[in-house]
Amino acid sequence: MKLFTVMAALAASALCSATSLAAPDDFTTGPLIEGYGAVAPVSNQMPIPDGTVFRVAFDLSRPAEVGEVNRKLDSAARFLNMHIAAGIPEEDLHIALVVHGGAVEDVTNGSHFMPGMEPANAELVARLIEHGVRIYVCGQSAVYHDIEVEDLMPGVTMALSAMTAHALLQQDGYTLNPF
Repeated sequence: MKLFTVMAALAASALCSATSLAAPDDFTTGPLIEGYGAVAPVSNQMPIPDGTVFRVAFDLSRPAEVGEVNRKLDSAARFLNMHIAAGIPEEDLHIALVVHGGAVEDVTNGSHFMPGMEPANAELVARLIEHGVRIYVCGQSAVYHDIEVEDLMPGVTMALSAMTAHALLQQDGYTLNPF
């Protein structure tokens, strides 16, 4: 009898899990940043109050694989897309990216590491900046990786450090997104 109860519980758990998962076909990009930040519609039970203003900082330290888009850059696009789709006005979405460690290479203009080659993140970085996303590079990581201000993609800003950027963003009311 005990085995039957355990088996029934496992079957019910598996069934519930399977029905709650979104399929890849449920995800689409946009509406703000097409081609990036795929999201799925959700029957949301945690309402977003009218007038909510988001100030969110993302921390990027892991570099993307060569030729791939950095997953955290794509997450910033996903944050924007999902909240625009949920009816939050773009002017109420304030996003900052703090880039440090090996990820600093993902926001260089290409002349630094791959002369003549368009970096994989260039289009996404440009589109994020076009929509008001602020991108800060840790100056300490940049020095370590031999990156100068002129090596950064247009619109990317050098900060004294990632720690400094996060501290200043917190003082401006930004929260740190852990994903």
